[in-house]
Amino acid sequence: MAITMPKKKTTAAIDQAAADAFIAGAPDSIAPKARGVKKGNKQQISLTIAPGLLLKIDELAEQLGQSRAALIHMKI
Repeated sequence: MAITMPKKKTTAAIDQAAADAFIAGAPDSIAPKARGVKKGNKQQISLTIAPGLLLKIDELAEQLGQSRAALIHMKI
């Protein structure tokens, strides 16, 4: 019976997996949750606008025959 050398273990893959798991476990690694309501491929949000500006937006939307939301979306 011959004496053989033990095979070297490749720890690079094991170390990388452990590092990835450690990083993923960090509290700041979690992606922020989307706020608002998803409607189709759009995200509903809440927006606060000064009353004077809102009046101007409503007047322009009426002149163009569009909704307030459509006008704001188009202008953004």
